[in-house]
Amino acid sequence: MPATLPPLAEAPVAWSRFWGSPWRARVGLPLLAVLAMLLLLWLWRPWLLLPGTQPLVMAGGDPYLRALMRTISASESNVLRPYHVVYGGEYVGTLDRHPNRCESIGQGPNRGNCSTAAGRYQLLYSTWLELAARHHPQRTGDALDAVSLSFAPVYQDTVVHAWLSEPRWGNLSAQLRQGRIQPVLRRLSGTWTSLGYGIENNSMSRELPRVYQRLLKEELASADGAQDSPDVDKQKGRTAKTVRP
Repeated sequence: MPATLPPLAEAPVAWSRFWGSPWRARVGLPLLAVLAMLLLLWLWRPWLLLPGTQPLVMAGGDPYLRALMRTISASESNVLRPYHVVYGGEYVGTLDRHPNRCESIGQGPNRGNCSTAAGRYQLLYSTWLELAARHHPQRTGDALDAVSLSFAPVYQDTVVHAWLSEPRWGNLSAQLRQGRIQPVLRRLSGTWTSLGYGIENNSMSRELPRVYQRLLKEELASADGAQDSPDVDKQKGRTAKTVRP
């Protein structure tokens, strides 16, 4: 006689028999819950392990520089609220202006001094005043007015993006497009001392080149998506009509 296949209903029956056992159910259900939690942790690991790499508040800009900025903050301000953090890890409640709080340095070569570093890019107060006077969208012709300029997240991003675009760095965007992330980090380590070649390396310093590569993929994908969106096409059309003679 020809062989016959077992009834299709046997599989569900076997499955129900498995869960029908009290001890199997007690072991199996917690195990499934643990596996689900591990899966969620794996999916959310960039946010849990590297909160400083969260997307920029600023819209637009060079995707290579944007990825670099997120990489810098992974080492300098790897906390849940990087825009609000001051040196030492405390948060400030308002960003109406640079906090200018001189926090004591407890370790490293500068131990015993204090630092006014604040925000996502841990900018010193003096550095912020200098950069804001040049690049802040609300700046005036008087450099002294930089004292009252907003330190809001979008302005932190905008000012630092403009700073990294300056020729003084030797065209960082072109170097990054050539895949030269390590020379770029070395060049910037005199300003951000935790980038792997400075005097205050931390646990993230060695991982930064790999972090940058992941973030660059995100930024390039986001830039491509923005170019393909209908809103961008409409804006391009309106711009073309505006400049047409």
